[in-house]
Amino acid sequence: MSDLHNLGVAALAALLQKKELSAVELATRLLARLGGNPHQAFLNVDSEVTLAQAKSADARIAAGERSALLGVPIAHKDIFVTKDFPTTAGSRMLEGYRSPFNATVVQRLADAGMVSLGKLSCDEFAMGSANENVAVPSAKPQAVTNPWDTSRVPGGSSGGSAAAVAARLTPAATGTDTGGSIRQPAAFCGITGIKPTYGRASRYGMVAFASSLDQAGPMARSAEDCALLLSAMCGPDLDRDSTSLDVPAEDFSRSLSDSIAGLRIGVPQEFFGEGLAPDVRAAVDAALAQYQKLGATLVPITLPRTELSIPVYYIIAPAEASSNLSRFDGVKFGHRAAQHGDLTDMYKKTRAEGFGDEVKRRIMIGAYVLSHGYYDAYYLQAQKIRRMIADDFQQAFGQCDVIAGPVAPTVAWKLGEKSDDPVANYLADIFTLPASLAGLPGLSLPVGFGAAGMPVGLQLIGNYLQEARLLNVAHRYQQATDWHTRQPEGQSA
Repeated sequence: MSDLHNLGVAALAALLQKKELSAVELATRLLARLGGNPHQAFLNVDSEVTLAQAKSADARIAAGERSALLGVPIAHKDIFVTKDFPTTAGSRMLEGYRSPFNATVVQRLADAGMVSLGKLSCDEFAMGSANENVAVPSAKPQAVTNPWDTSRVPGGSSGGSAAAVAARLTPAATGTDTGGSIRQPAAFCGITGIKPTYGRASRYGMVAFASSLDQAGPMARSAEDCALLLSAMCGPDLDRDSTSLDVPAEDFSRSLSDSIAGLRIGVPQEFFGEGLAPDVRAAVDAALAQYQKLGATLVPITLPRTELSIPVYYIIAPAEASSNLSRFDGVKFGHRAAQHGDLTDMYKKTRAEGFGDEVKRRIMIGAYVLSHGYYDAYYLQAQKIRRMIADDFQQAFGQCDVIAGPVAPTVAWKLGEKSDDPVANYLADIFTLPASLAGLPGLSLPVGFGAAGMPVGLQLIGNYLQEARLLNVAHRYQQATDWHTRQPEGQSA
């Protein structure tokens, strides 16, 4: 079979279970595609580790084990610590670091029998919307490129994950979403990605950015594939993650094919105002019309504090980042400045050398809003508005079952186009930030193409713990359309 790389998680799992394909054969085929590191998506690959995992998967299959993911390849965003591969978080600060343990999400997928192809590029410490902030390897850091147009960004911070899945380098990848970093790159690269309810997936072993916002999730080509992955990733981890929800693991694929006749889809007016590009709106409107054909009803709703989500997020997230990143001081692990004076000088030089510009910017903002005299004026007020944003969603869910709208105001922009304007990057997250601040699950699925033939994503937002419903709504759309099967030119061979 010459087109194995074009198959998704579910299709590959079926072949493996029927023993029409071995995990070693599949891993070997995909490793061959990684030569030259297409789109700069991977930061680390180790074929010996990958093939050893594949052999173990084949042994489990031979012994009669049955699993929805056994032997299927995956690659991990380099924000998850891994025993078998270095973990850098895209930063010089952690270049060459090897963890003595796996992140819970990584371990659960490994326990399910998935085979790791390596670690994927990301914005440094997951801070960015374009995957242009990656700082490793320090000798020659390279931004990830979008497989649909290599002159454009793949989105961020999980841009390496999105690009790798879109380019058929891996059928699945892990990502993390703090303010939209699964949904936005999924939309820009024409794949499917879901951020579960905050606390559904353990944060243990995720290099922390903003602890009250960070959440892991899967990225794949279809809602069906994401459902299989999310089922393995989620579940309580109370002993190791104090923010983990004490909610049993569940099979998110159980209701994928349920009818959506009578479903009430809330359409927030704030997501369709000035600033939304006409090409994106056209694709989103067509997707909503398709849902009406499937029996759903569109309900106008309002999320009045949407525009406040950007200032609120860029107070809360940097505040938490400034605290989380204080551990990187050159003392116990990570980069240490080679030339320094006393201890204070070592701290200063280590952090100046180890952190990139965007990370420094957010640390400084965070330190400022938490400082004496400004905590009440900024941080405390932001937390109050965050609660109001969450309340807006609960009022909306009194009128609808799910909320739908664009993922981003535009399609992917050109590399370097916004790199000198951080505020322009921040504004690209206007539609993804509200759900993150409220801790709600959100999903992105491809629904067409916009300017320059670039993918457009539709965002679905559900109430707390409603991941199965979101995946069902996305799956029924994908059964009726073929946008999720489209692939960039030159990636099919």
